[in-house]
Amino acid sequence: MRKIISNTTPIITLLKISKLELLQQIYGHIIIPKAVYDEIEQGKEKSFYTDLTKFSWITIKAIKGKKSTEYLRDLDKGEAEVIILANELNADLVIIDEKLGREFAEYFNLKITGTIGIILKAKELGLIQEVKPLINKMLENGIWLNKKLVESILQLAGE
Repeated sequence: MRKIISNTTPIITLLKISKLELLQQIYGHIIIPKAVYDEIEQGKEKSFYTDLTKFSWITIKAIKGKKSTEYLRDLDKGEAEVIILANELNADLVIIDEKLGREFAEYFNLKITGTIGIILKAKELGLIQEVKPLINKMLENGIWLNKKLVESILQLAGE
């Protein structure tokens, strides 16, 4: 089984656009560090909140090297634990959106994707018909995307 580790933002974004199931459909199973779970739990009052413990295809895992987070203090706790856990488990893929988190993941030679990559992969696999409605839903839900990035995404999607 492939080891896919996700950060908080991709999960929250997919919850906001009602597409969390894409993670299961594409990867079968994902792992999130305890800090990511805790960050999502802090948003219990949000309309999109979902208790991730009810999904059998999501495993919440504590990192072994708690002290390791000190070396990644430029990152928030969730991002730091994603990178540490990915290294501890020799992960196949890390799902992370934040620029600094992606830079750290690249530094540790981790293979990365983000929410946009998941949406494009979903179209490629025929799980969704169009990317544009999901991009629009992201924008409607307060997720900031650069206009040029949106144009590039739609071009990649052939839309």
